Amino acid sequence: MAHAVDNTPSPNGNTNSGLALKPFTSEDESNLREALKRCPGVTYDAAVQFRKTGNPDFLPAVILGIIERYVDPDLRSKLKDPDDDLRIIEDLGIDSLTMMEVVMLVEEVLQMTINNDELRYLRTLGDIKTFIDCKVRGLPVPKPTKFLPADEILAVMPIQPPFLFLNEASVSAHSASAKYKISGQEFFLQGHFKDNPVFPASIMLEALGQLAVLFLLEGSTAEPQKVVNPKTIFFTSCEGVRCHRVCKPGDILNLTIRPKRLKSPLATFEGSIRVGQEKAALVEEITLTFGYAEEVVQPDAEKITAPASSLPAAVNA
Repeated sequence: MAHAVDNTPSPNGNTNSGLALKPFTSEDESNLREALKRCPGVTYDAAVQFRKTGNPDFLPAVILGIIERYVDPDLRSKLKDPDDDLRIIEDLGIDSLTMMEVVMLVEEVLQMTINNDELRYLRTLGDIKTFIDCKVRGLPVPKPTKFLPADEILAVMPIQPPFLFLNEASVSAHSASAKYKISGQEFFLQGHFKDNPVFPASIMLEALGQLAVLFLLEGSTAEPQKVVNPKTIFFTSCEGVRCHRVCKPGDILNLTIRPKRLKSPLATFEGSIRVGQEKAALVEEITLTFGYAEEVVQPDAEKITAPASSLPAAVNA
């Protein structure tokens, strides 16, 4: 989200971020220290620098620190190495009233006004950081994260049960995340392995590929004015796979993908899977081929739901 910005004030006090800087007095410093006294120390330091320079690069530390102040202590560990896909309500336990407290403190610290209607679709940490950054810079706010429950995923995806491994998902302009709980009833676990059910690594890659499919259908594409045809999405390759953890029934897979390159007819993503705070799998590149609604399907591509034997041998387990 960081941008290379020259924030040197012009003679009239404006910065390239779109802000009009005001003198930062000792009284302002005292008020700021009081407002942020329950936040991590770095929050105050970043807020002072932002108020003095208008540099948006200080915003993430301010926003994270303010949010951490309102998160229950037992959930604060999630903010130590934060993921932009963290959900404000579901993952951080911040309800609507607490969110208003967060917003009021952000307004006070950053000297800005936020309309309540603008908050309606902010669901993730990344949504909030991007929203504040765009407000400060005077840029259009991008499309917010879209949450898709199981029934909406079923309605959108060309892949269906019993070979669909997304229980719920969130899709933003820059990434997608999903959850899948290993129930133990998956048909392939009957033989993988005898008396020791282990979720295959190849199926974990399949799940990440399915999330990439969902991103192409619900997120940003290379040409925003065009719609991706679900019948044109096929698996082509994956590279740089590392598996770190055995996954078994009862585990909840937290999947994340981010696009690296989107240029029709190819889309390349990086992906990861975690169980709690533990890494389960990392993939440097998953590549799909896709076409828009008016384009012809490429017949020589391999479908994303291809059997595990067609995936790279290194990822089969």
